[in-house]
Amino acid sequence: MSETALRTIRLTSGETVPVLGQGTWSLGEDPRRRADEIAALRLGLDLGMTLIDTAEMYGAGAAEELVGEAINRRRDEVFLVTKVLPQHASVRGTIAACEGSLDRLKTDRIDLYLLHWRGSVPLEDTLHAFAALVKAGKIRYWGVSNFDVEDMKELLSLVDGDAVAANQVLYNLTRRGIEWDLLPWCRHRGIPVMAYSPIEQGRLLSHPELRRIADRHHAVPAQVALAWVLQTAGVIAIPRTGTPAHVRDNRAAMDIRLTDEDLAELNRAFPPPTSKRPLEML
Repeated sequence: MSETALRTIRLTSGETVPVLGQGTWSLGEDPRRRADEIAALRLGLDLGMTLIDTAEMYGAGAAEELVGEAINRRRDEVFLVTKVLPQHASVRGTIAACEGSLDRLKTDRIDLYLLHWRGSVPLEDTLHAFAALVKAGKIRYWGVSNFDVEDMKELLSLVDGDAVAANQVLYNLTRRGIEWDLLPWCRHRGIPVMAYSPIEQGRLLSHPELRRIADRHHAVPAQVALAWVLQTAGVIAIPRTGTPAHVRDNRAAMDIRLTDEDLAELNRAFPPPTSKRPLEML
């Protein structure tokens, strides 16, 4: 079992998951890094970061295979999230994609299965597939990714659409558009937002304001950027974890408590939205 309990958030199903998980974008693609990446994921489990997010798209399945190896003999500790590509999201295509993910992950079930983004397949078809997979015990819950407010409204208008467990979107200090409408809309309905790229893939880290605040907290800029996301109500952060040292830094961000002064400075440096913005994706 995990050695450290983290703050949790409640899914629409009633189950709780940690607010800090582990992302796997670009993992599994370089054999020279494989041992470090597996060690990082396993250390994350030890530190309580038991939500692991991956996708069939990442490395054309390589990330799922890496995760499957990392969680071997520890599957029951993990809340496992993966995603189906929109071009596979028909009824038959979703079921086949899920079978492929289960095989690569070396598991018999996925805890949360997401539609990666909207494509041309009607949402009703994808929901029919999700329902069939839940009934078969191959997935426990389903959700979406990169859905804006209008997409979410359409989803909830469909039969069983209100079973959506989460919406995974891009969110960090430089990508705050969801604060205008999507984030409060999801909060009001108890739908957690999963924030991918919470430190903007490292591009934030040279910002002078982040450096000043990090110095005050005896931290590094990445930890401040992550702590800011983690202090946002209704949000789960899933930073990519490629090395054990990076995992320890991410876990330490949970212990940073940004002050009102810190938050005001960050708002000046990274202003919140003052109007509707198109949903951003990476």
